[in-house]
Order: sequence, then C-alpha cells, then structure tokens
Amino acid sequence: MVKISTHNIEISVEVKYWPQHSMPKENHYFFVYFISIENKSDYAVQLLKRHWDIFDSIGDAREVDGEGVVGETPVLEPGQKFEYNSGCNLTSEMGHMKGYYTLLKILDGTEFNVEIPKFNLIVPAKMN
Repeated sequence: MVKISTHNIEISVEVKYWPQHSMPKENHYFFVYFISIENKSDYAVQLLKRHWDIFDSIGDAREVDGEGVVGETPVLEPGQKFEYNSGCNLTSEMGHMKGYYTLLKILDGTEFNVEIPKFNLIVPAKMN
C-alpha cells in the first residue's frame, strides 16, 4: 500500500493483478486498484474531478481525465473516508499510475488538487 497526504486529505492505494480479466497471450494485463480518500482537515470537501497518468513499461503513456470517481462526486466531512475500486489495463506486464483529484472546499468554493501517489502495476511473476 502507498499513501500520501496533501492539504490534510490522505490518499491510500492498494493494487492487485486480476488474472481472470487478463489475456497475456494477447498482451492484455488487467489490474484493480483500491483507493481510500480520508478527509483529515477541519472543513468539508467535495471530489470534483480526477486526472490519471498511466505508464506502460513498453513506453506507452496515456492520460485520463473525468468527473468524480466511479460515477460519484462524494462530499467528505472532516474525519470521513470514501473508498472505491476501479481498474486499469496495460499491454505489458509492468507499469505504474499516478495522478491527482480536484476537490472543492465547501466553505469558500476554493478548488485545489490533492496528489494520488505513484503506484506500480506489476504481474506477480515479474517480481521474482
């Protein structure tokens, strides 16, 4: 698990290779990541947008931007946590992801970014 805190918003990420949705002979490797967003600040925030930078070990890179996460734009009061999971496919056995969320501070309407820590996407057999 990796975690980082930006503006007192803590992001934790755990990732797993998903062999049942992968087809190595066709260069398709699927990973599921589990994310926890915890508001350790003293004000309410709303998650508005996400940005991902996805890198594959064969040199492919792509960016993904969108509203919310998994169809939601959750509001987190101080001390609250929001958890979700999603997935990513690669064309090689290794890569990584990183990014940021854009949040809204409910109190004054200020938007700010919080970092999503870099996490590796590696087929377990490659770790030996």
